[in-house]
Amino acid sequence: MDIFKTTRGVVRGFRPAAGVVAVLGVPYAAPPFGALRFREPAPAADWAGVRDCTAYGPIAPQSAELPGSPTWSPGDEDILTVNLWTPAPDGGGPLPVLVWLHGGAYTFGSSAQPDFDGVALARAGLVVVTLNYRLGFEGFGHVPAAGGDTHPDNRGLLDQVAALRWVRDNIAAFGGDPGNVTLAGHSSGAASVACLMVMDRARGLFHRAIAHSPASPCYPLDVAAATTREVAAAAGCPATPEGLASATPQALLIASDRVVDAYRHDPHSGSRHYDPSLYAPVLDGDVLPFDPLTSMAAGLTRDVDLLVCHTTEEYWLFDAVGSCAKVATDERLDRFAADFGLPDGLVAGYRTAMPTAPVSDTYLAVFGDLLFVEYAHRLVEQHARAGGRAFLSRFDRRRTGPHGDVRAWHCADIPFAFGNVGNEALSFLVGGAPSAADHGLSRRMVRAWADFAATGDPGWQQAGESAAPAHTWTADGDPAGEPAPAVRALWAEAGFPVLRP
Repeated sequence: MDIFKTTRGVVRGFRPAAGVVAVLGVPYAAPPFGALRFREPAPAADWAGVRDCTAYGPIAPQSAELPGSPTWSPGDEDILTVNLWTPAPDGGGPLPVLVWLHGGAYTFGSSAQPDFDGVALARAGLVVVTLNYRLGFEGFGHVPAAGGDTHPDNRGLLDQVAALRWVRDNIAAFGGDPGNVTLAGHSSGAASVACLMVMDRARGLFHRAIAHSPASPCYPLDVAAATTREVAAAAGCPATPEGLASATPQALLIASDRVVDAYRHDPHSGSRHYDPSLYAPVLDGDVLPFDPLTSMAAGLTRDVDLLVCHTTEEYWLFDAVGSCAKVATDERLDRFAADFGLPDGLVAGYRTAMPTAPVSDTYLAVFGDLLFVEYAHRLVEQHARAGGRAFLSRFDRRRTGPHGDVRAWHCADIPFAFGNVGNEALSFLVGGAPSAADHGLSRRMVRAWADFAATGDPGWQQAGESAAPAHTWTADGDPAGEPAPAVRALWAEAGFPVLRP
């Protein structure tokens, strides 16, 4: 049976594979435009009859065009939707639920990316939910208060909370257990997971968390306000609620891109020059009062089991796709360290640990650890020290593909964890057609996610109060590179959050 009753109306799905029903594009909140723009998500409207849910809904406003993914067009407004895959279409269960938050630097991406097809995870015994949420200025831009009227910061995070409430209220109809929900994400989606772990509004809506390559920055309110002034100036509108509302979503996208382009072309513009990210969760004192590390250290998340993974060569992807600045001389590397305020001796320590590496590789290693790897370790360690159950893993699979070496870089682990390594749209990440060993690695990663979602145990030792033991993911027979304890020791002098423009 492919028809399900939700609190807003009846939906019809389809069967993308034997034993699995998919239901795509189900509204979890009203379109966040018009009078609802820059506001908290509002309830979706009821509908009559049976809603056909056999295609993904529109994606959030963005200028990026990703291979194999839909694009946004002005006028696409019903963007707050969820997608589901269930192996229990006839009411079997209840089964563990996995809710996925896509990444994309808070400015691009969607639940419709080919990585995130939920068939394999559903076959492993999960009810899988993916979702879209507001991005860029619409989701994370600061709108100043005026005349007593306020517009919340972190609207993208509030969308995610609304989706989790929809899961709580509806997932039983799809065979899922609302009392056993795991929230998972990658990159900015993983950082969103960390934020929701510490947000009062999300308390009790999920019970376990998976964070792959969590991105570290949260922006103080003054940084978010300064970004708003830059974007408003580029859009030619006042940096006021009325002025920002007068600019269309497309106009703010274009303006944001202009601001990013200016940083890219100005080597004297500080830390944002290297890979400009205008938007991130805002430490607003309300929706997100404190950064996740501070809240974890205080024990606010100890009741949520945590599984964290990072890749061993995170930033090589950004270099390969040309999204980050090139740094190829020692002078430029030292300038990079100064622009980010890195502790004295940290880059020198990397040079010692990587004596034969070119400067560009040292730069990519430092940048990847700064933005992703060290943050992943600290999340695990702070959570464990405060009494929470935490597990750490690292993805270290490499291969030589038809177009050169494919590294263990950012995003490379996600097709394996979703069981989608055979999708041709992902060949750049995978390095061509997957081998038998790759399929074996994918099966193991799918099983670890499914086991963690079901029981809180992915299959290896949990972290203690000291340095966390890491499970290493490699293809069968491939040697795993050893972690560099000397490099981790260098970061003992670096406080987080360290990324402040």
